[in-house]
Amino acid sequence: MPTYPPEPWHLAASAYLSMWTVPRAELPRVPGIVDPLTLGGRAVVVTAWFDYLPAGQMSYHELLSTVAIHNGLRPTGTITEIWVDSAASMVGGRELWGIPKDLADFEFTYGRGFTATAATGDDWIATAAFSPRPGLPVRLPANFAICQDVGGRRKVSAVESAGKPCLAAASWNINPAGPLGYLAGRRPILSAHLSDVRIRFGA
Repeated sequence: MPTYPPEPWHLAASAYLSMWTVPRAELPRVPGIVDPLTLGGRAVVVTAWFDYLPAGQMSYHELLSTVAIHNGLRPTGTITEIWVDSAASMVGGRELWGIPKDLADFEFTYGRGFTATAATGDDWIATAAFSPRPGLPVRLPANFAICQDVGGRRKVSAVESAGKPCLAAASWNINPAGPLGYLAGRRPILSAHLSDVRIRFGA
């Protein structure tokens, strides 16, 4: 059995994010114990590629999709799909926080911009290309929570993070027959790059 750190995890990362709006009826497997946040009948979905770096406790790649939900005044999401290339991260995420991590293969390429692909042994999941714009030279805090269904109960985990943000242009290609197929053919309403990110995940 892979070993993983106890919570909280202290991680360092570079992240590429996109925000989407999706009709409530077309959302993926949202747990019944949470209430998606909707605007005009459309839910807010955030997808993100993470490159977790050796400066943190764990080093691996990740692709996730999270749906914004109601949770008082604290920004909160529930992770509906997520893949990593670390068995330790997969097992730890499931056992500590009820995050439904699966394994996938990743390719990240850095140059003038950033490109990424994710695939499983069955099929490809998604590809994306980001072109970051000039951004702020200082880290800004972004604290939020992740809420997952653990045995029919809500498990809310605090996340404290800070990173240097900049807007980005992003182009996604998503397998319409894959687990992120509900985003295929759509365009994100906003994309960004966070560099030099520090994350404290969990209690």
